[in-house]
Amino acid sequence: MSCAFVFPGQGSQSVGMQADLATKYPEVRDAYAEAGDVLGFDIQALVQNGPAEHLNATVNTQPAMLVAGVAAWRAWKSEGGQSPEMMAGHSLGEYTALVCAGALEFADALRLVRRRAELMQDAVPAGEGAMAAVLGLDDEAIIEVCRQVSGKGAGVAEAVNFNSPGQVVVAGQREAIEQTLEVAKKAGAKRAIMLPVSVPSHSSLMLPAGKLLAESLADTTFLEAKIPVIGAADAKPYGNDEDIRQRLGSQIYSPVRWVDVINYFTNQGADRIVECGPGKVLTGLIRRIDRSIAASCIDSPDLLSELLGEISMNGANE
Repeated sequence: MSCAFVFPGQGSQSVGMQADLATKYPEVRDAYAEAGDVLGFDIQALVQNGPAEHLNATVNTQPAMLVAGVAAWRAWKSEGGQSPEMMAGHSLGEYTALVCAGALEFADALRLVRRRAELMQDAVPAGEGAMAAVLGLDDEAIIEVCRQVSGKGAGVAEAVNFNSPGQVVVAGQREAIEQTLEVAKKAGAKRAIMLPVSVPSHSSLMLPAGKLLAESLADTTFLEAKIPVIGAADAKPYGNDEDIRQRLGSQIYSPVRWVDVINYFTNQGADRIVECGPGKVLTGLIRRIDRSIAASCIDSPDLLSELLGEISMNGANE
C-alpha cells in the first residue's frame, strides 16, 4: 500500500476545531503554544473561542490552518503512524506540507504565512475582490466564461482552483466575478455561488503580493525535504531551496490544480490519501476525483485511531 498525505488551506477552519485532539494529545497543545510564542498572541484561544469573524480574517486563518495541520501530523506521529510516500497541500497547505516534510522550520513557516496573509489582504482593497464556486461546468467552459467577462471590460475574472471535475473556483474583481456567475448560469452551471472571501487568491491580482513575498522567502532557510512534496500549481515535486522559494512566490498568484495533484499521486501508485488537518474538504474532493482511492482524514482521536487500524490491517495483509 502506498500512502500520500494532504493538508488543507483556508476554508476548512471553524471555531472549536481540534478540541478533542488537543484534549488527548499534548503534541497538539504544544504546537499551538509554540505558534502563540512566535505570533505574539494566544492562537489556540482564538481557534477554540472565536469569534468566527476574527478566525476567518485571512491574517489569522492562514497561521491557524498551518498550526492545525502540523498539530494533526504530530498527533499522528506520536501514535507511531507511518510516514507517507508523498505529500501535498491545497494553497496555504503547501506550507504545512513543507514543514511536515522537514523542508521548513515551523517557526519560519508561521512568520511566512502571516506575512503572506498580510500581503494578500493589502494587494486588493477590502470589498473589491471576490471568489466564487461554479459547479456543473467543465474546466474549459468556465475558462471561456471568464474570458468573455474580462474581455468586455468588467475587470479581472479567472479560474483559480480546479478542485474536482465539475467544481472550479473563480476569483478576481467583485463586479467581474458577479457577472461571471450570471454568464456561467446561462451556460448551464448547476450552481454558481459567491464565497465569503474578500481576497481573490491565486488570481493575477496577487502578483504584487507574490513579488513582495519573494523578499521574505529569500531570507528564509529551506532544507532538503525528507518526504517528496508535490506543488499544487504544477503537480510536480519541489526541488532544492531555490526552487522552493521561486515556486512559493509564484504560487500565490497561480491556479491550484488539485485534480492534477491527485492524478499524480495515483500515477505514482498511491492507493490511500489522508487529509491531515481539520475538516473533510479535501477528502470530499478526492472522492469526487477518483472513487477508487481510499480517502481518510485525521480530524479527531477516533478517526486517527480508526486510520491506524486500517493501515495496520492492510499492511498485515500484504
